[in-house]
Amino acid sequence: MTSLVDIQVVDTSSKVPNMEKIRSWTVAVFSILERPPLALTVRIVGEEEMIDLNLRYRGKEQSTNVLSFPFESLPDLCIDLLGDVIVCGPVVEREAMSQHKSLMRHWAHLIVHGMLHLFGYDHQNEQQAEIMEQLEKKVLAQLGFLKQRKKKGNISNGSYAQI
Repeated sequence: MTSLVDIQVVDTSSKVPNMEKIRSWTVAVFSILERPPLALTVRIVGEEEMIDLNLRYRGKEQSTNVLSFPFESLPDLCIDLLGDVIVCGPVVEREAMSQHKSLMRHWAHLIVHGMLHLFGYDHQNEQQAEIMEQLEKKVLAQLGFLKQRKKKGNISNGSYAQI
């Protein structure tokens, strides 16, 4: 399964997770969604490439943290390809720092988020956003990114770190 994930690291200025971690995050998404594994690309880019992509495909001349490009097959062509998740390393680092999040957890969250978009999940309205957020929480919990907090009376209660 892990050979189905093509990881391309173009941005070398960021603290990019190792390939083993990235692959484990993608496997967790397939597992939670109970979907057979499909080939996909996870590409880590710098700001310049992300700005170019965001302008070309979304009409926004600014950087963003993650973009997803689902594979659109031609008629009568059957290829087991999910699509591409593009992550901007410098944006991930800035967001993690400014939002006081663990850097690795934020990387995992954005790759999971991008993959959910490839499967058709979105957050254009409140209902869609709630469904997508719950799936993100399930995957992040499976990956061990569950934040434990102490409740009154010393009873430990598992809750999710801010997504």
